[in-house]
Amino acid sequence: MYTTSNENGVLNNYPQEPEMYYAEYPSPEQQQRYSLMGGLAFLFVGTLFLIALSIS
Repeated sequence: MYTTSNENGVLNNYPQEPEMYYAEYPSPEQQQRYSLMGGLAFLFVGTLFLIALSIS
């Protein structure tokens, strides 16, 4: 850890920065899984909305 101090004796600690990397494009299997999860989330939120609408 890199540490400096100013004229008043206050310490400043600087953490190590992580190494940068580029994100990879999702594979077709991951894309299919994302669309399935999105569809399920849409059905879940829609069901909650219809239940709340029917109760009120």
